[in-house]
Amino acid sequence: MVQQAVHNQLPFRYVLNDVWFASAENMRFIKLTVEKDFIMPLKRNRKIAVSAANTKQGRYAQLRTLDLKPHTVRAVYLKGVEFPLLLVKHLFVNEDGSAGVLYVVTSDTNLAYSDMTTIYRKRWNVKPYHKSLKQNASLERSPIHTVTTQTNHFFAALDGYIKLERLKLKTKRNHFALKATLYAPHCTEHSTRCKSFRRCWGRNLLRTHV
Repeated sequence: MVQQAVHNQLPFRYVLNDVWFASAENMRFIKLTVEKDFIMPLKRNRKIAVSAANTKQGRYAQLRTLDLKPHTVRAVYLKGVEFPLLLVKHLFVNEDGSAGVLYVVTSDTNLAYSDMTTIYRKRWNVKPYHKSLKQNASLERSPIHTVTTQTNHFFAALDGYIKLERLKLKTKRNHFALKATLYAPHCTEHSTRCKSFRRCWGRNLLRTHV
C-alpha cells in the first residue's frame, strides 16, 4: 500500500500504523526503500540498544526493562534496524480509569515528544472509519465472489458511509445512533422481507432516507 501510494505520487511524509505492523522489515522498507519516515508503537518485549556501541556488541535489552522517563525522547537502536530511532514512553489513562503505557518510535530524529504524539494521534481517525464501514455500511457482509460484484459492493458500502457522514453533520449524531434510527422503521414496514433485525443492509436503508 505504501509503495502504491508513492507510485501514485500521493504527498505524505509519515507512515502511521498500529503495533501489528511495526516489524523491523516494515521499518527498513519505509525508511530505506520508499524514503519516508514512520511513527509506530512497539511491544514491550522488543529488543533495544541504547547506543551504537551496544548495537555492534549485540547488547540488547527488552524494552520493558529500560529505565525510561515518561514523555521524554531518547535515541535508541532497535534490533534488526540499522538506523537510529527516537523512542518515547507515553502514559495515558484508559476509559475505566486504569493507567496505560504506550511506547512509540520514529525514524525522524528531529521530532520532539509533542510532535510524535500529536502526529501519531491522527491515525485514530482511521479506526472509527473502518469500524463504521464494516458495521454500519455492511462492507463485510457480501456473499459475492467475482471481481466486478465485489467492486460494486465495496463502492456501495463507501456510498453508504458517505451518506452516514452527511446525516451525522446534519443531526449531530454518530453513525451507530443513526443506524439504529434508520433500522427500526424499515424493519417494521418490511417485516415480511426481513427475517431478522440485523439482516437489513445499512446502505439500502440509506438510499431510502437520504
